[in-house]
Amino acid sequence: MRYDPPGPAGRLLVTPEDKEAPARAVRLRRLGLGEHPEPALDAFADCLAEATRAPYAMVNFIDENGQFFAGLHTPAAGPVVKSDGTRPEVGRSLPRDHGFCPHVVVRRKALVLEDVRDYPRFAGNPVVDEFGIRSYLGAPLIDTTGMVLGTVSVADIEPRRWGRAGLEAIKSTAADLVARLERREDDGFPL
Repeated sequence: MRYDPPGPAGRLLVTPEDKEAPARAVRLRRLGLGEHPEPALDAFADCLAEATRAPYAMVNFIDENGQFFAGLHTPAAGPVVKSDGTRPEVGRSLPRDHGFCPHVVVRRKALVLEDVRDYPRFAGNPVVDEFGIRSYLGAPLIDTTGMVLGTVSVADIEPRRWGRAGLEAIKSTAADLVARLERREDDGFPL
């Protein structure tokens, strides 16, 4: 666990230590993932957003330097308006201390946050303040070698009761995507 000095809002940022990040970066490069948007992964994120009715859905690959959303779905009208009336700019990359996916990768299991404000460890995360994220549901992409490649996740600016059905759905979605990624590696087929 790494503790950073208080950030701009005077809060401590808690980012889990990720000892597999260097090996993951090598594996992702070998798979050709995590450096550019993938239209098939954007389509995958679109389907995930539709299935969960969430405004944001991501296929996220994480290395030692940061996070890259190779698959991304954002609201059609642009980023959701936050409570202060602003629209944050949503890009394809984030620092490692932003969001909840780095926690999913290190934990190696799904994470359900129905209202991030209920969890002091997560309530001060920069995506809460900068993007207005209030709920999150994510699962790791664990390949057959046991390596966590990244995550699939959805997020909302409203608290959400994801429930057991949401948890099972995100876990099966992650397993499906890993199978597709490995078929692509083995056979050279597109996703």
